[in-house]
Order: sequence, then structure tokens, then C-alpha cells
Amino acid sequence: MSSSRVLGYAARAVGQPLEPFTYEPPKLGEHDVRVSVTHCGVCHTDIHAINDYYGITTFPFVPGHEIVGYVSAVGRAASGLKEGDRVGIGWQGRSCMQCEWCLQGEEQLCLDIVSSGTWVPYGGFSSSVLVDSRFAYPLPDTMPSEVAAVLVCAGITVYSPLRSYAAQPAQKIGIIGVGGLGHLALQFARALDYEVTAISSSPEKKEQALAFGADHFIVSDDQTSLRQVVFGFDLLLCTAHGKINWEALLNTLKKNGRLVLLGFPDVALNSTDLVTHQLSITGSFLGNRATMREMLSFAQAHGIVPKVELMPMTEVNEAIRKVKANKARYRIVLVNDTADTGA
Repeated sequence: MSSSRVLGYAARAVGQPLEPFTYEPPKLGEHDVRVSVTHCGVCHTDIHAINDYYGITTFPFVPGHEIVGYVSAVGRAASGLKEGDRVGIGWQGRSCMQCEWCLQGEEQLCLDIVSSGTWVPYGGFSSSVLVDSRFAYPLPDTMPSEVAAVLVCAGITVYSPLRSYAAQPAQKIGIIGVGGLGHLALQFARALDYEVTAISSSPEKKEQALAFGADHFIVSDDQTSLRQVVFGFDLLLCTAHGKINWEALLNTLKKNGRLVLLGFPDVALNSTDLVTHQLSITGSFLGNRATMREMLSFAQAHGIVPKVELMPMTEVNEAIRKVKANKARYRIVLVNDTADTGA
């Protein structure tokens, strides 16, 4: 293989296992940086995209958007980065910078969001990626790369809504799901001074949930426990993807309470309580660039770290299998031992 070509792992068609795939490096734009990938996390969103869940995947498809690596080339108009810098890159690798949302500093709501993913044209399960330099974030020297890789996706996903709704003191929050997102949400919520209850379908996760920062733990199908927290929470943060008893959980919200969806769970509920209790259901997608930088600093200052299992990138299909089977505890990060660190 020519050293000028990029080695990635691609799905050739919908739902197919990944296989080695080489391609010409995308052309470096004036605001772009090329980054040699050392670490890349495995996210449920990658699996959804392999399966074309969103209806936007083009094949061959190289997933991967929880990226840490070293800058290997810098566009002429890129500023703030130089070759050899270690950076983190999340799902969003660019934006139009011109629509109403980008001009308000809410780039995650860009009207051109479909083509703004880091995996366009090819993602981080590869030897290098190309992104807009404004979406490549310098990392604290002492933050391990596997930690940063998870934070730039899962970290920003949970931090952004928690930060937005933490303005009032002594708020009580229920976090639904103790998995890849949930175990980080517990840590951030504790650091933001919420009173935190973990809600999980897995009783065996109780001790770890408490260790991550939960004050209380409830098994989601334990109706007795749920009745004890009726009108108990100001906020519910849903990080789960599986089957959820929405009506029972909505009854745990106070009047004027809010349910925030972070993943893509199926939602089916009776609207009566939603209306009569004056509840809100809100989606939350990533976070803007300013919030990403804030989150990285906050996590470093408060010792917030994901629980990570490292695997070589050559075992990407086994990593995907473990995530699909809910066997990851709690995030898997692939290590690319062929990457050029720029050192």
C-alpha cells in the first residue's frame, strides 16, 4: 500500500461487517486540518449509521467519530493549531458557518448538519481524518487519549443539557440508563450539584451507579420504588435506547418538569399526564463549540472519566459486536498502533 493512501475499516453495504479499505486522502481545504488517528471510540451511533438507521449513509462507509490524534497537516487559513498538536474530534467535523444557527454560535443545529459529520467523507476507524480546524479541540496534556475520545462525543452529549438546566439550586434529577452515556451523566450531574437518582433495568449496576455519583438507585420496572418518587424529579435525562415504561417514568416528574432525550428511543405515551402536569419533552443534540471546550475543562477539573475498555483497531468488528450485545462496560476505544503521533 502506498504511504500516501489512508487505511480505514469500511462497511461495503448496509449492515455488513467492516473490512480493510484504502482511499486517497481527501483534499486539504483552507480551514482544514488532517489528523493522524491514534484512538477512536465505538458509539451506538456508528452502528446505527452502518445499518443506515438515519437513511443518510453512503457506502463504502468508514464509521468513527470519537477521535483523538495528532495534527499532521494544516490548511492555510486554519488558526490555533499546528502540526504535532494532539486534538479531540467529536461527531461534528464542520458546519456551514453561514446559516442562522451557526451565526448564533449553535453550530450543532446547522442546517447542513447531514454533511457536517466527521465521517464525511470517511470517519475515524482509519489512519487519518480531515476536519475543519474549528472543530478540532486541543486537549489538556494530562488527559489520557482514551478518556478524551469518549468525552468529545458522550461527554458533550450529556454535559450540554445538564449544564443548560442546572441553573437552579438543589434540583433533583433522574438519569435513565447506566451505560455508555449514563455512567458519564451520573458523574457530571454529581459535579453540577444535582441530587442524582440512577434508573436502570439492571439491578446489578447499583453499586457502580453509586460509585459514579448517584445518590439513589431505582430498578426501572420496580413499580413500588417508582411510586415512592412520584412528582420527585425536576428533570429526567434519558440515555437509554431499549424498551421504556414512559408513563410510569413521566409520573416521577414534578409539575412543569422536563424529560430530555439524548439517544433515539422509541417514544409512545398517553398525552394526558403530559398536558395536565404541564410537562416538556426535549431533545438535545451534541453541543456547540464553546460548550465542548467548557466540558473538557470541567471534566479535567472534576476528575470525570469514562470507564474504558481498550481494543486494537484491527478488532473493530469484535468491538462492534460487544457494543451491540450491551457487553461494553462502559465504552470501547480502539487503539490504532500504526498512527503517526507527529512527535
